[in-house]
Amino acid sequence: MSHCELRAQMTIRPGRLQGFTAQAAELMRLTRELDTHTLRYDWFVSEDGTKCEVHEAYDSEEGLFEHNEHVMAARATLFRDFADGHHMTAYGDVSQRLVELSKVHAGGLELQAFLFGLQPEPAI
Repeated sequence: MSHCELRAQMTIRPGRLQGFTAQAAELMRLTRELDTHTLRYDWFVSEDGTKCEVHEAYDSEEGLFEHNEHVMAARATLFRDFADGHHMTAYGDVSQRLVELSKVHAGGLELQAFLFGLQPEPAI
């Protein structure tokens, strides 16, 4: 895979949805203004407002590392004040550098290898 695709899952603390949403908007603002290699950064919240999933795609792992630098402080605030249970899944081949980064920021990384699809390489 030439691109880097991930999913982040987390829980939203009870009574903290409004603050969570505001902080997620700050992460989105930083991403729009600063990132140059982000292809997808979509946030989804469960109907009951207790869970969130973020779909991320970058043109390369370097794009993910760039994004991480831009949002590090805002993401720390998100997890300090509004969210718990951060879990990351990466799709395709990933470097040891990404595995190590995930240990610091997400408690590790679940890896999923591409098996097959409609195209020889998954499309974003």
